[in-house]
Parts: sequence; structure tokens; C-alpha cells
Amino acid sequence: MGVAVVDSSVAGLGGCPYARGATGNVATEDVLYMLHGMGIPTGVDLQKVISVGDFICKALNRPNNSKVSRAISRL
Repeated sequence: MGVAVVDSSVAGLGGCPYARGATGNVATEDVLYMLHGMGIPTGVDLQKVISVGDFICKALNRPNNSKVSRAISRL
């Protein structure tokens, strides 16, 4: 027993178009960072997900809602 699947979205994108101010799911980058920090293997390359999230946000002209991505971009 335990958690087998975690629902998230790259860069925290998403939300409901009918609910004003609704945000997307938790950012995949933030979930991966937490799981890696807890020593839980994911098989997912965090840096690649961050890069994809940045690419998508630029293409959509949307802010990146991942706290991890924003922190890394300031380094």
C-alpha cells in the first residue's frame, strides 16, 4: 500500500477557465524536488523537466509557477 501516482503539471500550468483565479496542479518540478530530497527515486530528470517547463511558459507567455524552477533561474 502507499502512493503509486502523484498528479502534477509542468510549471504548475493549468487551472479551470470558469473559476476565476483557479491555478493548476502542484508543479511537477516541486514534487520531484521534494521526492528527491526524501530519497525517493523517481526515474525523472529534474533538470530536463525544469527546461521543458521554461520552454512551455515562454511559448505560452505564461509565468512559471514552479518554486524550484524560479529559484534555480536566479542562480
